[in-house]
Amino acid sequence: MKHLIFDAGPLINFSMNNLLDILEKLKKEFKGDFLITKEVKQEIIDTPITIQKYELSGIRLKELFDRKIIKHTDLSKKQVDELRERREKIMQTANNLFKTNQGSIHLIDKGESAALALSQMTNYSPLVIDERTTRMLCENPENLRKLMEKKLHTSIKANKSDYDFFKNFKVIRSTELIYIAHKKGIIELKDPRAYEAMLYGLKFKGCSISEAEVEEMKKL
Repeated sequence: MKHLIFDAGPLINFSMNNLLDILEKLKKEFKGDFLITKEVKQEIIDTPITIQKYELSGIRLKELFDRKIIKHTDLSKKQVDELRERREKIMQTANNLFKTNQGSIHLIDKGESAALALSQMTNYSPLVIDERTTRMLCENPENLRKLMEKKLHTSIKANKSDYDFFKNFKVIRSTELIYIAHKKGIIELKDPRAYEAMLYGLKFKGCSISEAEVEEMKKL
């Protein structure tokens, strides 16, 4: 069985851009499971439906969850304990990777760590993550160190022996999912500007993608 594991950000982004119907169509094309952890469910459904500002998004995503478009994976008690242990190990490793004179730099929280842990437990299933820090942590931690050094205007030392800890994770963004939908012809809007508008809609609602990358994706 194939798995695609979602962080909270891309699902919220799809909901805010009214693109959940495309997510459902992609699920059918994928012929596998779209998985979320309990931490992600808390962030996208359980908490939002109690807050008026975010309630509509929470209701939309709850409907997808109730219909099992997105779902929890079936884990035994032993596997739940293993997931928790992996989550804590990942979070500890990530949050001690970089140090300044003031101490360690906090990079990821429980939500991202749980998604990474579930990916590990499912033979490194691909992750859908829009947030730049976690993606760069997996793809190029040294570039992340340089970026944060520039952003924080301070010298950052890295525990480079732990760089390889994250090398097996495979990360895509919500914009890549829309690109796949575009190529598979499952975007129903016929206006030729729709694909570009979706890319920018996702960018402006939180997907970490540059203008140059959007322009390149438009040409593909």
